[in-house]
Amino acid sequence: MGGIVGIDVGGTFTDLFYSADGLGVDAVLKVPSTPDDPSRGLIDALKAANVAPASLDVILHGTTIATNAVIERRGARCALITTAGFRDILELGRRDRQRMYGLTGLQQPLIPRAMRWEVEERLDHRGAVLTPLDQAALARLAEALAQEEIDAVIVSFLHAYANPAHEQRARDILKAANPNWEVVISSDVVREYYEFERTSTATVQAYLQPLVSRYARNLTGKLQELGFRRQTLVMQSNGGLIPLGQLHERAANIVRSGPAAGVMAAAKLAAEAGFTHVITGDMGGTSYDVAVVVNGAPRIAETTELDFRIPLRLPMIDVHTIGAGGGSIAYVDRGGILQVGPRSAGAVPGPVCFGRGGTEPTVTDANAVLGRINADQPIGMKHLARLDIEEARAAMQALGEPLGLGIEQTAEAILTIVNHVMARRTRLLSVEQGHDPRAFALVAFGGAGPLHGAAIMREVGIRTMLLPPHPGVLCALGCAVADLRYDLSQTVEKPLSDIAPGVVRDVLTGQRRDGEARLSASRTPLDSVVVGHAAEMSYLGQIHTLRAVVDPSWDHARMIEAFEEVYRREYGNTLGDIPVVIVSLKTSVQGVRAKPEIRPSPLQPRPAPSKASREVYFGGWMTTPIYDRTELAPGMTFDGPAIIEQADTTSVVEPGMHGRVDAYGNILIEVA
Repeated sequence: MGGIVGIDVGGTFTDLFYSADGLGVDAVLKVPSTPDDPSRGLIDALKAANVAPASLDVILHGTTIATNAVIERRGARCALITTAGFRDILELGRRDRQRMYGLTGLQQPLIPRAMRWEVEERLDHRGAVLTPLDQAALARLAEALAQEEIDAVIVSFLHAYANPAHEQRARDILKAANPNWEVVISSDVVREYYEFERTSTATVQAYLQPLVSRYARNLTGKLQELGFRRQTLVMQSNGGLIPLGQLHERAANIVRSGPAAGVMAAAKLAAEAGFTHVITGDMGGTSYDVAVVVNGAPRIAETTELDFRIPLRLPMIDVHTIGAGGGSIAYVDRGGILQVGPRSAGAVPGPVCFGRGGTEPTVTDANAVLGRINADQPIGMKHLARLDIEEARAAMQALGEPLGLGIEQTAEAILTIVNHVMARRTRLLSVEQGHDPRAFALVAFGGAGPLHGAAIMREVGIRTMLLPPHPGVLCALGCAVADLRYDLSQTVEKPLSDIAPGVVRDVLTGQRRDGEARLSASRTPLDSVVVGHAAEMSYLGQIHTLRAVVDPSWDHARMIEAFEEVYRREYGNTLGDIPVVIVSLKTSVQGVRAKPEIRPSPLQPRPAPSKASREVYFGGWMTTPIYDRTELAPGMTFDGPAIIEQADTTSVVEPGMHGRVDAYGNILIEVA
């Protein structure tokens, strides 16, 4: 096995994980991200690690480019063409509202109404033509749109999931009018019957496609200039990889690329350590991402709300994101109350202590002022040798004066607020979903996650926190250990009794062939291919569905039995003889890459040696041992308070907690 590198481009830092032989860990590091050209941050990381791209077998990559483009509205200028009468589908949505109380709110659709158009055509829900496509009118519309400065056109017709012929013909007409347009048809993106979600997902795809295509070209060109001729694989939101060359047609699939990689890596490492129930907490420079893993498997969400009335109907690891990161800015609101985030200092100008011109105090500044971060060893900073603690203290003093707080009290208040915000979101995904947090381990990672994990576990009631060997770059590691994956779906929406024998088998077999063909086209060496089939099913008249694992060879009776097993497990009983409906059929095709087997090391119980001590503020200044992570071997133990330093992050162990190193090099923190 040759060299591999995993790189996750975040909003503040770009993280790198490098293995020269695919077995050991040869480098982990962080460099500042480059928001003006994210591909440059990736190249900077390779250069900082002294990694020659020509020596690599594969580059595995996660990126926030798609996420940021949607949040900041920096995508393509698009036009939408729909069936007559459905021009306003993006704004009608599901009759939801931004706020629980009142009728106020602001909706920002990705395509303004002036750029949404209708054309005469109509299919029924079985795909039969009711009104033929008015091709002449569409051609005239295409000529008019050619005069507009647009980058992409979306075609989303009613019931195109059942018969894509009208959308495909519309694509041909539009391409003839302007070959430079990116034309996205909804049936190529989602073959399901949710008109609003299907249109929204196609819109997100078109909105991102030109941007992502440029990014892929830029990155490919820069890597080729450095002698890299092998495969670059990009992390998708479903936890699987796709080749960089396929990225343009699956732009919407990478909206939460980096966070998905972190969850996959956390689940894998926790399972090796004996934890099947896990809460993941990824705190970076701008956000905190939390997810739940039950029985070793992250929850997959079929629909994810990217923003108000911007749903994405694609399988994604269910990651909840809030604006709480190391760069989150602290301020006093109009009511005189101290607030933290969601506004972030980002990579530029960054926190005050980074010395890049930032003037507003952040969470990172609070950690630095309280001695939790080593000022003489700034992580990921190329432009300074020491954090500017004095400027950070001055910013804390200015913030705290109107509140009657001293410098340390202000910094501690900032940490208390941000920890409470993150703990509240963690409870939302655990306690409020019926999970007992005491049965879960918290895997804290990201550049800032280990600084705050101890406070979160204490506030939520989690008994154990797992700190991986390289938590600061876990998302980059997640890219390196992921497999290729394609998810395919198709709406059926028929009672089983109305489905002819063999139809389910034919659909699932066709989806498998499609997925395997995509794996083959990736030209990626694989150890094996794993295929899974499922059916979304319900009783006749029900709106909500349940997913049952199925096999293409099953007859109708066996499929009903599988659905009833799931229904009984979920609700405690079944509904007797009410007909069962197959709403949609789904297939996942996973290409498993070769990965090294990690073997546990023997435990040798003994106290961990500290390399030094310094004053750290925990409600008061306390002399605190400082541990070097590279010196902590399996079996070593220590008690809090403690600070653990390493190249990619700093970990805080609060007073009253106990730490031990397990056989895999993880640090397990428990409340004493």
